[in-house]
Amino acid sequence: MINNIAGIITRLFPLWVIVFAAAAFLFPEPFKPFAGSISYLLGLIMLGMGLTMTLGDFKLVLTRPKDVAYGVLLRYLVMPTVAFGVAKVLDLPPLLAAGLILVGACPSGTASNVMTFIAKGDTALSVTISSVNTLLAPIVTPFIFLWLAGTLIPIQADALLIDILKIVLFPIVLGLLLRTFCYSFVKQIMTLIPLISVVAIIAIITIVVALSAAKLVTIAAIAFVAVALHNGFGLSLGYGISRLVGMPHKKAKAVSFEIGMENSGLAVALAIAHLDPVAAIPGVIFSVWHNFTGSLLAGYWGAKDEIEPTMVETVDLDSKV
Repeated sequence: MINNIAGIITRLFPLWVIVFAAAAFLFPEPFKPFAGSISYLLGLIMLGMGLTMTLGDFKLVLTRPKDVAYGVLLRYLVMPTVAFGVAKVLDLPPLLAAGLILVGACPSGTASNVMTFIAKGDTALSVTISSVNTLLAPIVTPFIFLWLAGTLIPIQADALLIDILKIVLFPIVLGLLLRTFCYSFVKQIMTLIPLISVVAIIAIITIVVALSAAKLVTIAAIAFVAVALHNGFGLSLGYGISRLVGMPHKKAKAVSFEIGMENSGLAVALAIAHLDPVAAIPGVIFSVWHNFTGSLLAGYWGAKDEIEPTMVETVDLDSKV
């Protein structure tokens, strides 16, 4: 029963987002008091991510360091610079531009692993790149954000670093330790993790829409265009550059999703905590849009490419969904 409910909620994620976002936009006041819970909700999501991780997720760092290095390097080069370029071309307001850059500076999320699997890409590579760039985020994200957005708005990079440590790194490490040393317990609750994560993401989006409802009417259209361009360029450049440096199609698919799909929930939480609700709007839109485009691309690749008889690496995929 629980599995069926979890499956329905997770499969209809975009629908629930639209329903609750519309409710928050039309009736924002009941949701505004929950603004302080955003960082805790994201911490819960990161704990769930940690519970699905194993030390084996990092083994490709040793066995295929070149592939992992390309993926991590491109992750932190392509999306921040594309966000900055899109913001300049569209002449976005400073807070909206900063929010878009913040999305680009954040690591990729576990959704990229699922899309890579559906696309018949190199899932093991995707999992490793996600894991490594998430652990690097406390240092890399504040630095990149300060470098690119520091000319637009005042930024306290040290405060960003501390918040990322608290709401990303600590929960992930805790989850990894729990899975390692309390596996029997974690196995019993594993089916609930996707459900909890989806509910937390929907709650975050709902709260942010409520906080910025008054300004959404004037900025929603341009914010959507910016996010669509950001995501589209990310997916395209991730694949194209990977092929240019010699990666085969299967690996390039994994890198494409690692570049084009973000941990936009982290961007939302940091924007609310350190910037303004308006700066969180790109992250909110990205949360829905990248799942939509990622699903379309993954479905296309999965249907187009022949199923290979063996995979280079095997991964516990059910735990990643």
